[in-house]
Amino acid sequence: MVRAGASVRLRGTQLQWGARTYVVAIVNVTPDSFSGDGVTDPEKAAQRAVAQWDAGADVLDVGGESTRPGHEPVETAVEIGRIVPAIRALRSRLPSAPVSIDTYKPAVARAAHEAGADLVNSVWGASDDLLEVASELKMPIVAMHNQIGTSYDGSVIDAVLRYLDDCATRAVARGIPAHAVILDPGIGFGKTADQNIALLRELDRVVGLGFPTMIGTSRKSTIGKLTGREPAQRVYGTAATTALAVRAGVAMVRVHDVAAARDAVAVADAIVRDWRPLQWTP
Repeated sequence: MVRAGASVRLRGTQLQWGARTYVVAIVNVTPDSFSGDGVTDPEKAAQRAVAQWDAGADVLDVGGESTRPGHEPVETAVEIGRIVPAIRALRSRLPSAPVSIDTYKPAVARAAHEAGADLVNSVWGASDDLLEVASELKMPIVAMHNQIGTSYDGSVIDAVLRYLDDCATRAVARGIPAHAVILDPGIGFGKTADQNIALLRELDRVVGLGFPTMIGTSRKSTIGKLTGREPAQRVYGTAATTALAVRAGVAMVRVHDVAAARDAVAVADAIVRDWRPLQWTP
């Protein structure tokens, strides 16, 4: 369990859990992103990261393997070849910005850390090998629920909670502090649209596990099914899930559209957490 007021430091930023909701910006260094925003040129990836940072991102999440439905896994060497030049280019422009590496592969996490990444964000939970690397390098870790197929023994929320609790228990046993273990229920991964909605309805139970939490609903297909809109037009639908996540106590939201997310969390945090901007005047 994370004590009240606990925080984690990433480069020049102190993330204090519970103070406000942090915005994690997606930087896809892939040719096949479902949202159409992927780039493979390191300089263009760095430019996108800078734009996301200027729009108000708190963390920049760099990924070199698409996780869209039907994606083909890439070789470790290919993934490293994509993300290392991008992180180096990003780091040269933003030396103090917190950078996350979106990978479940230990070798990629290690290479990303050497290039300047601070946190590892795994879409496949927390393997023992990945935890070993995160513990050795003192990297906080996001462990996301995932599975092949959408069949569950019992309710989807109970299954997700068991999975995440196991990830957190093993991470802490490896020496990773509880405040550096972030849990993600995996909206859109191994779940039907109805199962995603059920999870979003009960986000407070994920938060109730006692660890910092993150959700990634940005432009997901469930929002498309509900709104009838294509990925780039799902900003408002994403903002609705963002506000509900703040209400549930979620610590981080991972998004494509940073400016919209910042507006959503600013208003929701003011209502839920009594947060105010630095220049606030009553």
